[in-house]
Amino acid sequence: MDESLRTAASTGNVSELYNLIRGDGNILRRFDEVEFIDTPLHVAAEEGCIGFVMEIMNLKPSMARKLNQQGLSPMHLAVKKGHTEIVLRLLEIHKDLIRIRGRKGKTPLHYICKVGDHDGLLDAFLEACPDSICDVTTRNRTPLHIAVRNRRLDILRALIRTLRKKDYYREVVNRKDEHGNTALHIAASDNQPQMLKLLLECKADKHVINHDGLTAFDLANRHNNKESISILRDCFSPGVSNFKHKLKRQITEYVTKASSLIVDNIDGISSEDRSALLVILGLLLTATYQTTLSPPGGVSQGQSSSTSTSTSTDVGKIGTSVMPQATFLEFYIPTYMAFLVAFFLTLALLKPFPRGLRTLHQILLAFLARVNSGKLFVAVSSVCHWNHYSHRILFIYGYSGRHCA
Repeated sequence: MDESLRTAASTGNVSELYNLIRGDGNILRRFDEVEFIDTPLHVAAEEGCIGFVMEIMNLKPSMARKLNQQGLSPMHLAVKKGHTEIVLRLLEIHKDLIRIRGRKGKTPLHYICKVGDHDGLLDAFLEACPDSICDVTTRNRTPLHIAVRNRRLDILRALIRTLRKKDYYREVVNRKDEHGNTALHIAASDNQPQMLKLLLECKADKHVINHDGLTAFDLANRHNNKESISILRDCFSPGVSNFKHKLKRQITEYVTKASSLIVDNIDGISSEDRSALLVILGLLLTATYQTTLSPPGGVSQGQSSSTSTSTSTDVGKIGTSVMPQATFLEFYIPTYMAFLVAFFLTLALLKPFPRGLRTLHQILLAFLARVNSGKLFVAVSSVCHWNHYSHRILFIYGYSGRHCA
């Protein structure tokens, strides 16, 4: 870089910048020819010369994405030096500048998680680009890894607040670094009980093993971190806990495979085909839902109030299907399966809709599924003999025995 230009950038002298441009109209273009170089924007951002920074962004915005010989962008340097106003102004111009990967793959968000939050920069970053929380370094570390490793509890809280609003929060929380450690492993190893609680509340999986075959609990034991051991200890015996984990993992794998078969390539469906499918699925949902309300043959209405000789057994059969038990189950179970498939396909087809409208439809469909699910439990139990366990199952779902036979 020309020494006069460097001096102008370091002192924030905009007038001198234009004097140099008048002398050489290509003075800024030459920086495009070099892959890694200190630009005037780097110098001004590091020195905190906001006026010069904004002038360069106006004349040559491409410099904001350049990395210098140390692998840092102007945004990296501004964050590192704590020049909050420059960072915010750059963020207003290009939100994705916070996702530029510099040396070791670190983004400006990774730097904040390491050096600490300057005047609320973290909240500004997460609001402008919440998906930046998914970015990883060359060592496969997320912002969560870095925050935990540097004992930044306040930053971890902010990151988890953002993660809770995302569908992919489990994937990010349980992401492994180059050694197979999740953020939970690091918190357990460093005996960070408050961080452990935050991560566990955000569905961190304590059964995940690292490349040494150790869980977070094993690491806490190895370092004799009593507080971490107490938090991570399961209320069940290790055998039962491991069985539950394996069963849960197998169920998740089966459900994932089944859902991928159903919704594979659904994003490629045209808008016309999507609309036609939504109409068909709406008819299926309506038909199957109506069937739960009025099964073929109807339901028993019991004896009239004028009959005084009715027994308690007769009264108990009010609202149950009149079909024989075997016939009822043969009809009802396939119908409910059709309802579930139509329900989940409808949710998948709603993906391209605006987020607010999609969420509203998902809530309404969830209420519909909840009511239909409850009616299935009531209907099936009404054709079966009552026993202690079936009564407990229905009680869990919020239904008392008076609804069924």
